[in-house]
Amino acid sequence: MAARWRLAELGLLLFPLAFLGVGLALLRLAGQLVLVPALAQAAWGPALLFAVVVLAMHGFLVWRWPTADQLLLPLVVTLAAVGLLMVGRLEPSLFWRQAIWIAVGALALVGVLTLLPSVDWLAAYKYTWAAAGCLLVLATFILGVDLNGSGMRLWIGAAGVYFQPSELYKLILVIFLAAYLAEKRELIVLAGWRVGPLRLPPVPYLLPMVAVWLLALGLVVVQRDLGAALLFFGIFLALLYVATERLGYVLAGLGAFAAGGVLAYRLFGHVQDRVAIWLDPWSRAQERGYQLVQALIALAAGGVFGSGLGYGYPEYIPAVHTDFIIAAIGEELGLLGTLGVVALYLLVVYRGFRIALRAPDPYLQLLAVGLSTVLGLQALVILGGTTRLIPLTGVTLPFVSYGGSSLLVNFAIVGLLLRISTERPRA
Repeated sequence: MAARWRLAELGLLLFPLAFLGVGLALLRLAGQLVLVPALAQAAWGPALLFAVVVLAMHGFLVWRWPTADQLLLPLVVTLAAVGLLMVGRLEPSLFWRQAIWIAVGALALVGVLTLLPSVDWLAAYKYTWAAAGCLLVLATFILGVDLNGSGMRLWIGAAGVYFQPSELYKLILVIFLAAYLAEKRELIVLAGWRVGPLRLPPVPYLLPMVAVWLLALGLVVVQRDLGAALLFFGIFLALLYVATERLGYVLAGLGAFAAGGVLAYRLFGHVQDRVAIWLDPWSRAQERGYQLVQALIALAAGGVFGSGLGYGYPEYIPAVHTDFIIAAIGEELGLLGTLGVVALYLLVVYRGFRIALRAPDPYLQLLAVGLSTVLGLQALVILGGTTRLIPLTGVTLPFVSYGGSSLLVNFAIVGLLLRISTERPRA
């Protein structure tokens, strides 16, 4: 009966709701939200909307999919609660908008669970998805606009409504690669020709892989989108390794990507700037390195326990509510808060991989691995960039950073993972 009513999930969902409520109360006491009178009067409106959306998702799962994984949704909702609280603290004017985007993302999750005939249906149209993804990227190359003056034309839209096609493309890429590798798995592993110790698949089966590599380089060259290029190629290598269990393929792919990166570094100034800022941001602290330097200072100022909500100065970091929200968390919630966020991502990836292990066929296994890798790798890329482990790439922190496109697609990913968790072996 407890499993039927998903009581474990319900109990865990109370934590992010309480976290958001306590956080808002602390911000009110710190005088942050009161600085915006209109928001001060309606500060609890977004929190109430968030609570209604969360409980509605739980009720829907109890009614329609009671056997779905019970831990994945609470983990994701906790991350979303952290993001909503920090967006309200950093950019009060976006507080309502972030809550609305979370509600839209919840609708995407419910829509995936409700409208998708079956997960296998996605595999049946894999080439259609691939074509749609290519058209989406080409449309971005041609029609993309630069909304924030960064020089990167990453958005498509009109009349004040814009979205990032790269967010949708990562989902399309996983669907296509999972279906393609599940179908061609044996040919890729067993057939082909040898180059030294490495067995390469037949040339026709190399073409989709080469296309992914060229697309990643194209994003670097045309749109300066280093984050999307790294994310797409990381997804490809992860799925290739899981499908073939051949480390040689992964090493060859890393070598090809490294060669392309070196070539891009030699040819394009924006790549050189990113690497130079990564190696020594302090020498450019008043110019291009200002954002990264301020983020590092914020992380250092937070210490172990943080300065407390509303008592830090993360507003000195440009675009802190999008690219550098983890720096604000580190300053005001400290190392412990930052590690808590990292632990949530690790648990999300763990639950995704656990769903993959229990999936009844190779396609569903690869799809679950790919979807989990998207969330984990995207978090790793932006965390590594913020802490200067890797060059800064500009991707968002899933479920935490402000952004409608990211929330919409990431909630759809969670919906797919929940749907896969309900699949049982076919007769």
